Amino acid sequence: MGKRGAKAGGPAAGGDALMLFSAPVREWFARAFDAPTPVQAEAWQAIARGESALVIAPTGSGKTLAAFLFAIDRLMAEKAAAQAAGERWAKGVRVLYVSPLKALGADVERNLRGPLAGIGAAAAAAGEDVPEVRTAMRTGDTTAEERRKIVRNPPDILITTPESLYLMLTSQARETLRTVQAVIVDEVHALAGDKRGAHLSLTLERLDDVLAAPAQRIGLSATVRPRDEVARFLGGPRPVRVVAQEAPPCLDLSVRVPVRDMTAVPALGGDVPGRERGSGPRRAPAEAAWKSDRALRALMAGVSGAPNPDGRLGSSSIWPHIEAAVLDEVLAHRSTIVFVNSRGQAEKLTARLNELYARRLGLGAPRSEAAGWWTGVGGAEDAPGPGMRSDMGGTSELGEGAPALIAKAHHGSVSKEKRLAVERELKAGELPCVVATSSLELGIDMGAIDLVLQVAPPPSVASGLQRVGRANHQVGGRSRGVVFPRTRVEVVDAAVAAEGMRAGAIEATRLVSSPLDVLAQQTVAAAAVCPDGLPVEDWYATVTRAACFASLPRAAFDAVLAMLSGAYDVADVAPRLVWDRAAGVIRPRPGSQRLAVTAAGTIPDRGMFSVVLPEGDARQGRRRVGELDEEMVMESRVGDVIALGTSTWRITEIGPDRVIVEPAPGRAARLPFWHGEAMSRPAEAGRARGALLRAA
Repeated sequence: MGKRGAKAGGPAAGGDALMLFSAPVREWFARAFDAPTPVQAEAWQAIARGESALVIAPTGSGKTLAAFLFAIDRLMAEKAAAQAAGERWAKGVRVLYVSPLKALGADVERNLRGPLAGIGAAAAAAGEDVPEVRTAMRTGDTTAEERRKIVRNPPDILITTPESLYLMLTSQARETLRTVQAVIVDEVHALAGDKRGAHLSLTLERLDDVLAAPAQRIGLSATVRPRDEVARFLGGPRPVRVVAQEAPPCLDLSVRVPVRDMTAVPALGGDVPGRERGSGPRRAPAEAAWKSDRALRALMAGVSGAPNPDGRLGSSSIWPHIEAAVLDEVLAHRSTIVFVNSRGQAEKLTARLNELYARRLGLGAPRSEAAGWWTGVGGAEDAPGPGMRSDMGGTSELGEGAPALIAKAHHGSVSKEKRLAVERELKAGELPCVVATSSLELGIDMGAIDLVLQVAPPPSVASGLQRVGRANHQVGGRSRGVVFPRTRVEVVDAAVAAEGMRAGAIEATRLVSSPLDVLAQQTVAAAAVCPDGLPVEDWYATVTRAACFASLPRAAFDAVLAMLSGAYDVADVAPRLVWDRAAGVIRPRPGSQRLAVTAAGTIPDRGMFSVVLPEGDARQGRRRVGELDEEMVMESRVGDVIALGTSTWRITEIGPDRVIVEPAPGRAARLPFWHGEAMSRPAEAGRARGALLRAA
C-alpha cells in the first residue's frame, strides 16, 4: 500500500535534508552540487526514517543518488564504528541494487565511484578514518571466477539483475545476502507489469525470509501510473512512501517525414560503385542490407525475379531518405542516440550510416564491412581497397583527420565488452552516434547527448519518454527528440505517441496476477535450498506476501504442489519435489537444485547461439562475442564472415549451441538477423489512435 508524501519543499528543505548526513557527505555534496533537488530532499527524509519508498521523478533528477547516498553514509559510519571499537566487520552484502538491464547496472557501478571517492577524500581531509566501501556486479555476464570471488569476499554494495538475484538465493551465495539492509529496484516500472516482475516480487520475499529483519525497499522510476499499484508491487503488504516530483515532461519533440509525399517517394539518384566479376558470387550492394537473408542470397546467386520494391538507389524506398536525414542530424550534433525497435535494424542502420558517411567523405567505393561485400557460402572474397580493422565495422583510415566511423551498434546480442566500450566512447563524447535498441533505453547516464532519434514509433509512450529522456540527461534539462515514421500508418502511430509523450500520458501498469508457472519455478528453487524440508504453510505465507500473489487461492497453490510432486501422470511433468503431507513439508528430489538454476527466470528461450572466440587460457574460458539467431546460424557455413556489433568475424566452427569465430579484419560480411521481435500496441495507444483517425 502506498502512502502519499508531502509535496517537496524548496532550497530550505534541501538544506535541512543534508543535515541527515555526516559532515564528510555534506562537504562532498556541497562541492559537487548546488543544492539537493526537491525529490532528493524528500526521499532522504523518508529513507532516514527507515521507510520503504517509491521515488518518481523525471530523468536526470538525481533519483539514483537519492537512493544510494544515505546507504553509503550509513555503511561508512558503521564500518568506522566497528573499526574504532576493534570489532571485526561481518562480511556480507548491505545494499542490493537490482536493475532490469545489465547496461544500467554497469553504469550505476561506474557512477558510484565518484561519490565514494569524494566522500572518502572529505573524511580524510577532516582527519577521520576512511573505511573502504566495496562494490561488485553480478549478472549473466559475470564469469565463474568473479562469482566465486563475490562468495568468498562479498562486497558491501552488490549490483545485480532479477535473474541473478534469484540464482544467488538458490545457491550457496545466499549466505552473502543475510546481511542485506536495503534493496534498491531501479526502473521499477519496467518490471512491475509482466511475469518478470512477478518473479522478482517473489524473489524479494524469499530474500526477506533469510534476513533477521525485512530489508528497506526503494524503488526508482521516471514513468509510473498508477503510483499506488506500483508501490504495492514494491512493498507487498508493507507501507511504501510515494515521493513524486510533479512536473510535466520537458521535451522538444517532433515527428519528421523526410519526403514530401509518402505515396510517391522520390528515388535517390546515383550509382553504386562496384567492380565487374567474371564468375563467383556477385557483389551485394550495401543497399541490399535491409533485405531478408534469403533475398540477399538470391541476389548473390544472380537469381532473376521481379523488380525489388525495396532497393535503395534508383528506387522508391523511403529508407535512403531516412538514412540521409538521420546522418544529417548526427553530423549537426555532438552526440546522438538513434533508437530502433529490433537488433537487426540496429545492425543494418549502423552499417548504412557508416557507408553513407564514407561516401560523403568522397571515398568512392562502399567501405562498409557489414554491407558492402558478401562472402558466399563456399568461400570468401577480399573486399576492395586497403584492409580495415575488424572492430571498425564501417569505415577506417578515412584521412583528413576524420573519425574511423560515425556509428556503432548497441543491443543485447553484442558482447558485454563491446557494449561497455560503446557506452564509454559515447559518454566521453568520442563517438558521434550509437544505434541502439531498448538496451540503452532506461536510466543510463550517457553524458552530453544532444539529440535522440527514433526510427519508427516507440513501443509505448513510457518507452518513448525514457528514450528521449537520454538527451540532455540532467536536472532541468530539455530533451530533444525526433521520430522518423517509415510508412503512412506509422505517421499516425508516431503522432499518437508524440502527443502522449508531451502530455506525459503514460500507459497504466497492471500487475500480473498469480502466474502459476512462476510459482512452480520459485517453489522448486525454495525447496532446493531446504533439504530438511520447507514447511508448506510458511511457504504459502511467503508467496502471498508478494503483491502479484496476494490473491492466490489456496486450492491453486495446493494444485501446483501436487503437480510438482508427481500427482499427474504426464510424461512432461516429472516429479520435482516430495510433498510429505503428514509432516506438512516439501523436500527436493535429486536434481531439483540444478533444474531450478538452469531453467531460471521468465525470459523465454529465443533459440540463440552464443558467438565466442576460440578457447585460450583455461581460467578465462571462451570469450563471448555476442549471439546469433538459430536460423541465421543454420544458413551459415564454416568460412562465412558475419558482422556483429560493428565488427567482422570468420566462422571457424559451428557447434550444437555456439559458433566459434575469429577476427576477420578487412573482410566483408553478411549482416545478422533475429526473429521474435514483433511488438504489440498498448490498449491506451490503440484507443488514442482510433480517436485520432475518427477525428481526421
